[in-house]
Amino acid sequence: MAAVALLAGLAPHSATAQKNSQSSASRGGGGRVKSITVNNLPGYDDKWFHPGFYIAPNFSRYKIEQSSAYILAIQNGTGVSANALVSPGLSVGFIGDIKLADYFSLRFTPGVSFMTRRVEYKPFGYSPADSVQTQEVGGTQIDLPLLLKFHSERRRNARVYVVGGIRSSVNVGNRRKDPVRNQLQASSNDIAIEYGVGLDLFYPLFKFAPELRFSNGLTNLLQPGKDVYSRSLQSMKSNTVTLYLNFE
Repeated sequence: MAAVALLAGLAPHSATAQKNSQSSASRGGGGRVKSITVNNLPGYDDKWFHPGFYIAPNFSRYKIEQSSAYILAIQNGTGVSANALVSPGLSVGFIGDIKLADYFSLRFTPGVSFMTRRVEYKPFGYSPADSVQTQEVGGTQIDLPLLLKFHSERRRNARVYVVGGIRSSVNVGNRRKDPVRNQLQASSNDIAIEYGVGLDLFYPLFKFAPELRFSNGLTNLLQPGKDVYSRSLQSMKSNTVTLYLNFE
């Protein structure tokens, strides 16, 4: 009776372990075991919805175009050139993944980004050195990406995927109020095309997916102004590279 009671107590734990992972053995000559492969989360793709979260360091800058006023100023020897600088930032957010078909899913990944984009201005002739000015446009940004994901066949506990879609963003506040370095103004609303590649890695209790994603803005964010910084530009679009660390 004691043995029967012990087996009954172990049955639920065995069922849970079987659900989270399955193992298979590869045998060589004489029936000897050569290797053991454990398939983690074997029923993962049977579910229609997967929640999660992400942490994502990013590197962002503006894609800029000089204005016709800048060309005229260059001809008069008074032009100011503009060069976009790459700046680091950080994004955090949640993941909602909905299964559409065997290899396709729809992903909604709302999040918050903390970033600063900088533009360096240099006068015509780049002299003197202390005349170089840097303008910063930074703040807290709400991101609302809607993406389509296509993944390959699973090979043991890994598979590759590609992702693409559109992202809308709203800047909800400028963290810096320096009147000298914040004369260049940008619109609060942005729309961008996003695409990337990633790797799904299955573990016994969760799936980890590092993903490299590129974002190219479609909206001209430049707000016209009377300052020399705004007059030197005719277009200013966002450009971001992000490394997503997804946990589902």
